[in-house]
Amino acid sequence: MVIYNLIEQCFWFGVAACGFGILFNIPHRTIGYVFVIAFCACITRNIMYELKFNQVLATFAGATVVGLLSIWSSEKKASPPMIFSIPAVIPMVPGVYIQKLILGLVRMAESDASHYSNNLLPETAQYALKASFILMAIALGVAFPMLISKSETAKDYFALPPKKNETKT
Repeated sequence: MVIYNLIEQCFWFGVAACGFGILFNIPHRTIGYVFVIAFCACITRNIMYELKFNQVLATFAGATVVGLLSIWSSEKKASPPMIFSIPAVIPMVPGVYIQKLILGLVRMAESDASHYSNNLLPETAQYALKASFILMAIALGVAFPMLISKSETAKDYFALPPKKNETKT
């Protein structure tokens, strides 16, 4: 893949993530971080594609980058990590596979089993499995860094320390 095509694709990936962030009404101060996180996730995923890694594994790596950078960004901007991770990961959803799965199911529903083409059922099952595994990779990739990171939230991190009891008995 030519480097310019990679950068252009990742740029539009980041723009899509910012669009989802605006749609979900995230704070305006976090939009730039969402763009950078989505850009880095797209670069990670596409480089792994070019290195001939499996699509599910490459998506998992991109989603893990989203999870890691979301934790870092949440500490910088004192916001929950989900504000950064959800908009940044939505462009990774395998829409083409889901569309082909739905079309295959509709074709199967509108005809008898005896009129299926030879490839309809295996192709539909293949699209279902690909979409399912990619969606699981996205969910696990985003959640895994958040599960292993520190347990205190940004709200607890920036909270005032408790007051000492000044009464002496």
